[in-house]
This record gives sequence, structure tokens and C-alpha cells, in this order.
Amino acid sequence: MARSIMDPRFPSTLRRWREKRGLSLRALAPKVYLSKSKLQNLETGRTVPTVEEAQRLDATLQAGGEIVGLASMDHGVRRRAFLAGAGLAAALSHAPPRQSRQVGAEVPVKLVQRTARLRRLDDYLGGADTWRTYAAEVAETEARVKEGVYTEATGLALLAVLAEQAQLAGWAAFDAGLWSQSDELYQMSLDAANDAGDQALAANALIFKAYQSLTAGDVSAGVEAATAAVDTAGDSVTPGVRALLHLRRAWAHAIAGQAWDAETHLGLGATAITGYDDRAEPDWVYWVDQTEVDIMTGRCWAVLHRPLRAILTLEQVLARYDDTHARDKGLYMSWLADAYLDANEVEQGCDVARRAIQLVAGVGSIRPYDRIGKVVNRTEQYGDLPCAVDVRTEFREWSRQRQLTSAATPGRQPIQPRST
Repeated sequence: MARSIMDPRFPSTLRRWREKRGLSLRALAPKVYLSKSKLQNLETGRTVPTVEEAQRLDATLQAGGEIVGLASMDHGVRRRAFLAGAGLAAALSHAPPRQSRQVGAEVPVKLVQRTARLRRLDDYLGGADTWRTYAAEVAETEARVKEGVYTEATGLALLAVLAEQAQLAGWAAFDAGLWSQSDELYQMSLDAANDAGDQALAANALIFKAYQSLTAGDVSAGVEAATAAVDTAGDSVTPGVRALLHLRRAWAHAIAGQAWDAETHLGLGATAITGYDDRAEPDWVYWVDQTEVDIMTGRCWAVLHRPLRAILTLEQVLARYDDTHARDKGLYMSWLADAYLDANEVEQGCDVARRAIQLVAGVGSIRPYDRIGKVVNRTEQYGDLPCAVDVRTEFREWSRQRQLTSAATPGRQPIQPRST
């Protein structure tokens, strides 16, 4: 059997899913054809799993691909193993058809679980590949809300699911450059969350709206929405949600050039992530951790033109950031390249930009293309400097390949760059 390269998060993730399913090591062992001692070694990081072992563990614990996604032979195999473990073929089909108008209490629970499974695809695929699937989920749940027969409690749960799904679909549409669709979906999410009385989801919808406004250049609207998000959540939300909101508000202040406010909310986000709460975090903040704190800190210092702080932070965190998360890593590298250019380290900036281009080639997202394009445009000031010429040449070739790919793929809408 093939031996895998284990992500350092694998042991804690395996333990978390085992405990979530209420299984002891002794109870899990026969289900996955492993010994208790082997499982114990896997959970402590003393043993590296094979891909086949990771797949059995993922399937048995119903982890939706999260476990197998952290263990694979190499980056290419990890990507394929994740997609297989997550059941991509099933996940990319429409939601199960409604059998009747009657909606039982179990339906929202199943939809939340399905949404969590679909959400993991965003770690590996761009919005151009996922947004239609996510939008189909929204349409199905919206039909249940409008046409179904259910109790008041089930209705509120359905509205919360709709809010969550609309955020996911809106994010994918935004990532694909379909901003009118994402704007509509974010508003739908906000309305549904408010109707459901879910402060955390309402706050997150506002954060999505803030992020889109900032990217579109409407900085005042972005800061206003991010501030409203933190205020909407208050102190009632879980630590992970609070961390996410403060980090995103810090980003809004950084874009606005408000360094003191940005640093304040970075600190609040970093503090929140270490907080304890006996309530379960919502699945939509599963990715918010210390790495995210570090990434956002580096990005904020980069846009605030504090290159020494930005470079130190981003170099450290990107060194441990997996290449299989190509879109996100490529985006973060673009801010590192910006910081190097701000520090007048032109060769390093160009080198990082070139590596980002190579990393995100083929990813169905407009955002890396836009961001890296801005970095490449900055190299014009360096004229015929060889590293600047090289990165501009590589970017032009990437642009040409993107156009050819869009034209050659039947049924796929070309993703066009837009002004931001």
C-alpha cells in the first residue's frame, strides 16, 4: 500500500472525528481493520497512515473527506484522494429530490450535514467549478421553505440552512467573478438569517457583503458592513465566529488605511481564537485557526505598507501552507510579493509572483488572476530588469492559456477579469 505524507493536522483531526462519533479507540479499531495501538499511534502522530487507511477512517467516521484530505502520497494524490473521499460525484449532483411537501425535523439536519460536505470542496476548487452546484442547493432549500409543510421549529431551522447555503453559493459566485449573483445571494442569506433569528449567520452575511464591497473599491461601505457584523454578533457568538468577524473587520480597516483599528481587531481575533466555549462551533468556521490569524495579520500589514512586518509573518505561515490549497495560497503569495516590492526587494517580489502564477494555473477563480495581475503591473516601473520582464512574460502566457481554456471548454462561462 502507498505510504502518505501526513499533514500535521491529521492526528488532531482524526481524534476530533472519532470523539464526535462517540467511539473509543477499541470500538473504532475493528470497523477500520486496524489495531487499537495503531489508532493510538495515528492520533499521536507517531505513525503515518497509508492512503487506504485514511480512506477507511474517513468513510467510517463520515468525515466528508476532511481526514483523507490530510493524508496522501503527494499533492496530486492528495487532491484526488480528497475528491474521492468527499464523494465528489455525489456532491456535485443536485440535492436529493423532495418526495412530498411534508418537511420533517430531520430534513434541516441532513441539509446542514450535506452543506458541510459540499463546503470542503471550496478548499480545493474555485468558484467557477462549484457555484452552480451550490446555487442548486439554495434553490432546492428555498423551494422547501416556500412550498413545504412543517412546524415552526423546523421552519426556523430551514431558514438557517438557507442562510448558510446562500453564503456558500454567494462566495463561490464572487470567486468566479459573478458579482451580481453573489450580491443577491448575500442579501438572501442576510434576510434568511434575520428571519431565523440567527445572529451569527446574519453577522457572517454582513462580513461577506463587506468583503465584496472592499474588493469592488467601495471602502466606506466595506468598513460600515464589517463594523455592523461585529455589532450584530455581540458577545453571544462562539469564539470561532468572533475570531472570524474581528479578523475580517481588521482587513476592512487595513484596506481603509486605518492601522490602529486594524491592529486592534487583529488582536481581538487572535484572542478569540484561543477562547473556550462548551458550545460547538458552526461548521462554516471550521477553517478559522491560528494559521488564519497569521495569514490575515500578514495581509493587513502588506496593504498598510508595513513590509517588514508583512514579510516576516507571511513567509513563516506560507512555508507551512499546503500547495493543494492552490487558490488561497496563490492569493496570499500575491500580498507577500507586494510587500517585497514595497521593501524594494524587486527580485524576491518577482520570484514570489512567478511562483504564485505557477501555483494557481488552472484554478477556476478570478481572484488570483486579478490580484497577481496588480502585482505584475507594479513591475512595469522596473522596465527591462530581467526578473520583471520574466514575470510579465509568464503572466501574459497565463492569460493566453486562460482564454484558450475557457474557449475550449463546452458549456463553461469564461471568467473575465473585472475592475477592482
